[in-house]
Amino acid sequence: MRFIIIPVTSYQQNCTLLICEKTGKAALVDPGGNVELLLSIVKREGVVPESILVTHGHMDHIGGVSELALRLGLPVIGPQIEDDFWIRALPEQCRIAGFPQAVGFTPTRWLNDGEQVTVGEETLDVIHCPGHTPGHVVYFSSSQRLALVGDVLFKGSIGRTDLPKGDHQALVNAIKLKLWPLGEDVAFIPGHGPMSTFGEEMRSNPYVGRYI
Repeated sequence: MRFIIIPVTSYQQNCTLLICEKTGKAALVDPGGNVELLLSIVKREGVVPESILVTHGHMDHIGGVSELALRLGLPVIGPQIEDDFWIRALPEQCRIAGFPQAVGFTPTRWLNDGEQVTVGEETLDVIHCPGHTPGHVVYFSSSQRLALVGDVLFKGSIGRTDLPKGDHQALVNAIKLKLWPLGEDVAFIPGHGPMSTFGEEMRSNPYVGRYI
Protein backbone atom coordinates (compact mmCIF):
# COMPACT_ATOMS: atom_id res chain seq x y z
CA MET A 1 0.00 0.00 0.00
CA ARG A 2 1.17 3.49 -0.75
CA PHE A 3 -0.29 6.85 0.12
CA ILE A 4 -0.32 10.44 -1.05
CA ILE A 5 -1.00 13.23 1.45
CA ILE A 6 -2.92 16.11 -0.12
CA PRO A 7 -3.36 19.26 2.01
CA VAL A 8 -6.76 20.80 1.30
CA THR A 9 -8.77 23.86 2.35
CA SER A 10 -7.50 26.96 4.10
CA TYR A 11 -7.03 24.76 7.17
CA GLN A 12 -4.36 22.71 5.35
CA GLN A 13 -6.10 19.51 6.33
CA ASN A 14 -4.36 16.32 5.27
CA CYS A 15 -6.58 14.37 2.90
CA THR A 16 -4.91 11.03 2.16
CA LEU A 17 -5.22 8.98 -0.99
CA LEU A 18 -4.64 5.37 0.08
CA ILE A 19 -3.71 3.03 -2.77
CA CYS A 20 -3.61 -0.75 -2.87
CA GLU A 21 -0.73 -1.43 -5.23
CA LYS A 22 -1.90 -4.97 -5.98
CA THR A 23 -5.27 -3.92 -7.34
CA GLY A 24 -5.03 -0.22 -8.15
CA LYS A 25 -8.05 0.37 -5.91
CA ALA A 26 -7.98 3.45 -3.68
CA ALA A 27 -9.76 5.30 -0.89
CA LEU A 28 -9.90 9.00 -0.13
CA VAL A 29 -9.57 9.63 3.59
CA ASP A 30 -11.03 12.88 4.95
CA PRO A 31 -11.59 14.80 1.70
CA GLY A 32 -12.30 18.14 3.30
CA GLY A 33 -12.48 20.23 0.15
CA ASN A 34 -10.69 21.25 -3.04
CA VAL A 35 -12.58 18.55 -4.91
CA GLU A 36 -11.14 19.40 -8.33
CA LEU A 37 -7.61 19.02 -6.96
CA LEU A 38 -8.46 15.63 -5.48
CA LEU A 39 -10.04 14.46 -8.72
CA SER A 40 -7.01 15.56 -10.70
CA ILE A 41 -4.67 13.58 -8.46
CA VAL A 42 -6.86 10.50 -8.67
CA LYS A 43 -6.74 10.80 -12.47
CA ARG A 44 -2.99 11.42 -12.49
CA GLU A 45 -2.34 8.32 -10.39
CA GLY A 46 -4.57 6.15 -12.59
CA VAL A 47 -6.27 4.54 -9.60
CA VAL A 48 -9.85 3.42 -9.11
CA PRO A 49 -11.46 4.99 -6.02
CA GLU A 50 -13.77 2.58 -4.22
CA SER A 51 -14.67 4.44 -1.02
CA ILE A 52 -14.42 7.57 1.06
CA LEU A 53 -13.21 7.01 4.62
CA VAL A 54 -14.00 9.59 7.32
CA THR A 55 -12.28 9.93 10.69
CA HIS A 56 -14.68 12.50 12.20
CA GLY A 57 -17.31 15.08 11.43
CA HIS A 58 -15.52 18.44 11.43
CA MET A 59 -15.97 20.52 8.30
CA ASP A 60 -12.32 20.61 7.23
CA HIS A 61 -12.38 16.80 7.08
CA ILE A 62 -15.76 16.26 5.41
CA GLY A 63 -16.46 19.37 3.31
CA GLY A 64 -15.85 17.56 0.03
CA VAL A 65 -17.45 14.24 0.93
CA SER A 66 -20.92 14.73 -0.55
CA GLU A 67 -19.68 16.09 -3.87
CA LEU A 68 -17.03 13.41 -4.30
CA ALA A 69 -19.43 10.63 -3.33
CA LEU A 70 -21.93 11.88 -5.90
CA ARG A 71 -19.46 12.48 -8.72
CA LEU A 72 -17.57 9.22 -8.26
CA GLY A 73 -20.44 7.04 -7.06
CA LEU A 74 -18.61 6.09 -3.86
CA PRO A 75 -19.84 4.78 -0.51
CA VAL A 76 -18.98 6.87 2.54
CA ILE A 77 -17.57 4.83 5.41
CA GLY A 78 -17.21 6.18 8.95
CA PRO A 79 -17.00 7.75 11.41
CA GLN A 80 -18.68 6.30 14.51
CA ILE A 81 -22.33 7.33 14.86
CA GLU A 82 -21.72 9.67 17.82
CA ASP A 83 -20.44 12.20 15.24
CA ASP A 84 -23.77 12.26 13.42
CA PHE A 85 -24.64 15.61 15.02
CA TRP A 86 -21.48 17.16 13.57
CA ILE A 87 -22.19 15.84 10.07
CA ARG A 88 -25.80 17.04 10.14
CA ALA A 89 -24.54 20.46 11.24
CA LEU A 90 -22.05 20.73 8.35
CA PRO A 91 -23.82 23.64 6.58
CA GLU A 92 -23.96 25.56 9.86
CA GLN A 93 -20.31 24.72 10.63
CA CYS A 94 -19.36 26.21 7.27
CA ARG A 95 -21.52 29.29 7.72
CA ILE A 96 -20.13 30.13 11.15
CA ALA A 97 -16.50 29.64 10.10
CA GLY A 98 -16.80 31.34 6.71
CA PHE A 99 -15.90 28.03 5.10
CA PRO A 100 -17.07 27.12 1.56
CA GLN A 101 -20.60 25.81 1.79
CA ALA A 102 -20.99 22.04 1.84
CA VAL A 103 -23.88 19.59 2.07
CA GLY A 104 -24.36 17.17 4.93
CA PHE A 105 -24.69 13.45 4.31
CA THR A 106 -25.47 10.14 5.95
CA PRO A 107 -22.59 7.66 5.79
CA THR A 108 -23.23 4.45 3.93
CA ARG A 109 -21.73 2.64 6.90
CA TRP A 110 -21.13 3.81 10.44
CA LEU A 111 -18.14 2.22 12.14
CA ASN A 112 -17.49 0.77 15.58
CA ASP A 113 -14.37 -0.11 17.51
CA GLY A 114 -12.82 -3.37 16.37
CA GLU A 115 -14.35 -3.44 12.90
CA GLN A 116 -12.33 -3.50 9.69
CA VAL A 117 -12.49 -1.76 6.32
CA THR A 118 -10.70 -2.66 3.11
CA VAL A 119 -8.90 -0.76 0.38
CA GLY A 120 -8.42 -3.20 -2.45
CA GLU A 121 -6.73 -6.17 -0.77
CA GLU A 122 -5.45 -4.09 2.15
CA THR A 123 -7.22 -4.27 5.51
CA LEU A 124 -7.50 -1.43 8.01
CA ASP A 125 -8.52 -1.90 11.63
CA VAL A 126 -10.99 0.62 13.05
CA ILE A 127 -10.15 2.09 16.45
CA HIS A 128 -12.72 4.33 18.15
CA CYS A 129 -10.79 7.19 19.77
CA PRO A 130 -13.23 9.70 21.26
CA GLY A 131 -12.20 12.98 22.82
CA HIS A 132 -11.64 15.44 19.99
CA THR A 133 -15.11 14.43 18.86
CA PRO A 134 -17.21 11.63 20.39
CA GLY A 135 -17.30 9.54 17.21
CA HIS A 136 -13.72 9.92 16.04
CA VAL A 137 -12.11 6.81 14.56
CA VAL A 138 -8.53 5.92 13.62
CA TYR A 139 -7.64 3.63 10.71
CA PHE A 140 -4.69 1.29 11.30
CA SER A 141 -2.82 -0.96 8.90
CA SER A 142 -0.97 -3.59 10.92
CA SER A 143 0.85 -4.85 7.82
CA GLN A 144 2.10 -1.40 6.83
CA ARG A 145 2.57 -0.18 10.42
CA LEU A 146 0.65 2.95 9.49
CA ALA A 147 -2.19 4.80 11.25
CA LEU A 148 -4.42 7.57 9.95
CA VAL A 149 -5.31 9.39 13.14
CA GLY A 150 -7.27 12.45 12.04
CA ASP A 151 -7.23 15.07 14.79
CA VAL A 152 -6.54 12.69 17.67
CA LEU A 153 -2.77 13.17 17.65
CA PHE A 154 -0.26 15.49 15.99
CA LYS A 155 3.48 15.79 15.96
CA GLY A 156 4.09 17.47 19.32
CA SER A 157 0.44 17.99 20.18
CA ILE A 158 -3.03 16.46 20.46
CA GLY A 159 -6.49 17.42 19.22
CA ARG A 160 -8.44 20.24 20.81
CA THR A 161 -11.27 19.27 23.13
CA ASP A 162 -13.06 22.59 23.69
CA LEU A 163 -15.65 22.08 20.95
CA PRO A 164 -19.10 20.49 21.57
CA LYS A 165 -18.84 17.03 23.17
CA GLY A 166 -15.07 17.21 23.38
CA ASP A 167 -13.49 15.38 26.31
CA HIS A 168 -9.84 15.92 27.17
CA GLN A 169 -9.45 12.93 29.47
CA ALA A 170 -11.16 10.62 26.97
CA LEU A 171 -8.73 11.79 24.28
CA VAL A 172 -5.66 11.22 26.46
CA ASN A 173 -6.97 7.79 27.47
CA ALA A 174 -7.61 6.84 23.83
CA ILE A 175 -4.07 7.76 22.85
CA LYS A 176 -2.37 6.05 25.76
CA LEU A 177 -4.58 2.96 25.99
CA LYS A 178 -5.48 2.35 22.34
CA LEU A 179 -2.73 3.85 20.18
CA TRP A 180 0.48 3.42 22.19
CA PRO A 181 0.02 -0.38 22.51
CA LEU A 182 0.12 -0.66 18.71
CA GLY A 183 3.88 -0.09 18.85
CA GLU A 184 6.54 2.60 18.80
CA ASP A 185 7.38 1.81 15.18
CA VAL A 186 3.95 2.84 13.88
CA ALA A 187 4.07 5.89 11.62
CA PHE A 188 1.00 8.09 11.57
CA ILE A 189 -0.62 10.60 9.26
CA PRO A 190 -2.30 13.34 11.31
CA GLY A 191 -5.15 15.53 10.20
CA HIS A 192 -2.82 18.51 9.99
CA GLY A 193 0.93 18.94 9.80
CA PRO A 194 3.81 16.50 9.33
CA MET A 195 3.90 12.77 9.98
CA SER A 196 5.54 11.30 13.06
CA THR A 197 5.74 7.96 14.84
CA PHE A 198 4.08 6.77 18.02
CA GLY A 199 7.52 6.19 19.50
CA GLU A 200 8.60 9.76 18.87
CA GLU A 201 5.43 11.09 20.47
CA MET A 202 5.82 8.77 23.45
CA ARG A 203 9.26 10.27 23.98
CA SER A 204 8.60 13.94 23.32
CA ASN A 205 4.92 14.89 23.14
CA PRO A 206 4.27 17.22 26.11
CA TYR A 207 0.61 16.19 26.33
CA VAL A 208 0.78 12.40 26.19
CA GLY A 209 4.45 11.43 26.20
CA ARG A 210 5.13 8.21 28.07
CA TYR A 211 8.74 8.99 28.84
CA ILE A 212 8.54 12.61 30.01
